Amino acid sequence: MAREIVVIGGGLAGLTASIACAEAGAAVTLHEAHSTLGGRGRTTPPPYVAHEGAHVFYADGPHWTWLVERNLIGDLAGIPARAALVAGFRYRGKLRRRPFPGLLRMIRDRRRSAPVDRDFASWAGERYGAEAAKAAANAISVVTFDADTGRLSAAFVWEQLHRVFAPTRPAVRYVVGGWPTVFARMARRARELGVQIELNSRVTEIPSVPTIVATELASARALLGDDSLTWESGRCVMLDLAVHRRRGDMFIVFDADQGGFHECYTMQDPSLAPENQSLFQLDMPIRSGESRADAMARVEELADLAVPGWRERTTWKRDAVARGRSGALDLPGQTWRDRPAIVRGGDVFLAGDMVAAPGMRGEISMNSAVVAAQEALRAAGIPAASAQH
Repeated sequence: MAREIVVIGGGLAGLTASIACAEAGAAVTLHEAHSTLGGRGRTTPPPYVAHEGAHVFYADGPHWTWLVERNLIGDLAGIPARAALVAGFRYRGKLRRRPFPGLLRMIRDRRRSAPVDRDFASWAGERYGAEAAKAAANAISVVTFDADTGRLSAAFVWEQLHRVFAPTRPAVRYVVGGWPTVFARMARRARELGVQIELNSRVTEIPSVPTIVATELASARALLGDDSLTWESGRCVMLDLAVHRRRGDMFIVFDADQGGFHECYTMQDPSLAPENQSLFQLDMPIRSGESRADAMARVEELADLAVPGWRERTTWKRDAVARGRSGALDLPGQTWRDRPAIVRGGDVFLAGDMVAAPGMRGEISMNSAVVAAQEALRAAGIPAASAQH
C-alpha cells in the first residue's frame, strides 16, 4: 500500500497534519499556493507586525498540549500588571472598567447548560434580561466577528463566553514575535522529519495518494467540486494602528454596544513595533447590508474612545475586510459534529477551522488536522500509534 501522503495548504492545519503524518513515518509533501506559510496566521512584515487573523492561543485544550510536547511554542509574552488598569468595556457609549450588568451573573452560572437548539439572545434574555443578553453577545463578538452573535446557538455562544471571560486567570497566551515564530518552528520541525514543502504550488487536482485538504473551506469546495462544503463564519473590518505611546491608552476593550474589539499588541510584546510606539488592532463586525465605509466609521469611533487623539499620533495604519476569519459559527440546532466531515471518501480528508472538530478558530484547525492525519495514515497503511514526539 502507498506510504505517501499529500497535504494541501500550509497554514496551521496543514503544518499540524504534515508533522503528525511525518512523525508516523509517512513520506509527506505539503503544497502551499502562496510564497510563505501561515495561512490566516500571517502577519505584516516588521517593523509593524500586525496579524491577519487570530494571534493568541488558549492553553486549555489538546491543541496546546500538542504544541508544547513538540517544543513549538517558544517564548511567551507576559502581560504587565498595569494592563488590568486599562482594560474594560464599552457600554452605553462610554468606557467602563467594571463588567456591564448581568455579565458576572452569567460567568458565575458556568455550570448551567445552554441549549443547542435555541438562539443565545432569546435563551439568555429569559434568564438575565434582554439588555444583558445583547451586551454579552456583543462582547463575545471578538471570537465570532459576527454583527448578530445573539442569533447563534445558545450552547455555542455560552461556551465561548465562559472561555473568554473565565472567572479564574484566563488561559490566553501570547507568543513573543507573534504566530510567525510558531510557524517557523513548525516548518523547521516538518523539514527535520522529511516533509517536502512546495511553496507557490497550487494544486488543481487531487493526487492518487491519501490527501489532506487543509485550505479555507471555499478553496476546498472548488478543489473538490463539492457545493456542500459551506459553513457560517464572521465578517468584519480591521483597523491596525501604530501610534506614539501615551499613558492611558487602553489595553483591551470589549464592545458591549456594537460587537467591536480593541487590543494593544505591544503592551505584552514590544518587539511588534518600533521603540516608544504602540500597535493596536480594532475589529468591528459588518452588519447585514452595511458598507465597508460605514463599518470603518464605527470602528474609528471605538478607536476615539480607546486611543484618544490617535489621528494626530499615528505613525502607521492599515485597514482591511476580514472574511471567514472567525472559524466556524454554529446556528441554533447545530454543533461542531454537523460541520463538513473530515473524512470525505476516496482517501481525501479535510482539515481547517470550519470542519467537524471542537474548539474555536485555530483550535478547530489543529484538532481536525490531527484526526485527518490519523485517517490519512490509516489509508496509507501506516499505524498512527507509531508517531513520535
